[in-house]
Amino acid sequence: MHYDGHMNVTFGCPHCEQPARLDVPDATQAIACPHCHAKLRFPPGAWSSGRLTRCVVCPSTDLFLRKDFPQSLGVAVVALGIVSSTIAYYFGHIYLTYGLLFACAAIDFVLYYVVGQALVCYRCQTHYRMLAGLDGHAPFNLETHERYRQEAARLSDRQNATAP
Repeated sequence: MHYDGHMNVTFGCPHCEQPARLDVPDATQAIACPHCHAKLRFPPGAWSSGRLTRCVVCPSTDLFLRKDFPQSLGVAVVALGIVSSTIAYYFGHIYLTYGLLFACAAIDFVLYYVVGQALVCYRCQTHYRMLAGLDGHAPFNLETHERYRQEAARLSDRQNATAP
């Protein structure tokens, strides 16, 4: 991936809760929400040895690596393969059935190798793109995700219980 000294950050502003996407130069120590102009300062230690080690939007240090690809599009490719090959099989076109399945697998294979990577925060779902130093980050971990999901559910329950 080409790295030009900028990273791209997609986040939900913790102040106005509006989605935002910014290109951030290397030397930046804070980002501002384009909607409410609230400044989000990078926490100390966010960068270590040229790689991002913690989220710049929330205090989380749990980040995971994933393909920067819409999951709904991936599911649509698989569903299209299943439906189209099932129809071809129903009408007795065996070669077409396997051809369609192979074509969908080939599309999936090409997309896997063409699409870049993104670093994602488990807690606030901030996405970091065009970032150097992604090699040391781990892929998605369901246990860590579930811990943050349960934490958010407990916080929501507490807020709902105290709301008038």
